[in-house]
Amino acid sequence: MSTSLYELSVGAYLQSVKGVQGFLRKGREFAETEGLSLDEIAGTRLRETMLPFRFQVQAVRHQTIDTVTAFETGEFGPPSGMDPDNYDQLQALVDRTLEELEAVDADAVNQHAGRTLYFRMPGVELPFKVEQFVMSFALPNLYFHATTAYDILRIAGVPLEKRDFLGPLAVMR
Repeated sequence: MSTSLYELSVGAYLQSVKGVQGFLRKGREFAETEGLSLDEIAGTRLRETMLPFRFQVQAVRHQTIDTVTAFETGEFGPPSGMDPDNYDQLQALVDRTLEELEAVDADAVNQHAGRTLYFRMPGVELPFKVEQFVMSFALPNLYFHATTAYDILRIAGVPLEKRDFLGPLAVMR
């Protein structure tokens, strides 16, 4: 049995977004209990040369629902207009992303298998098959940004565990 484009993309996206949703919830609970500023966390960076927590969470949406949109349009590029900047807005963004991903029709995604998708930004145009794009670009970027957000919360003292990051596993039922 082969893995469908839907399972490869949306299936993996759902697991990761649910993990992010869960560790954001735990981050809020910890911050409120410990008297930490959620807005300060939203602006935290691992290093001064890295984008802050708020961007890492925004990028989770970009690498998931915006990728699904790119299957249809055939184009994907850097994020634009990403502006939720406080913790409440970031949680709402993740909740909305999860709702939108859960509403994605598997057949509609699978019809794009084998199509060409271009990553475009000024001075760069990279052609991919949709499956190649998911495996070599979207998923690694999703995991990078989700991990960075997770790490920022860990550095803030939030008692997260590996299973918080992983989200619900796709076990046999």
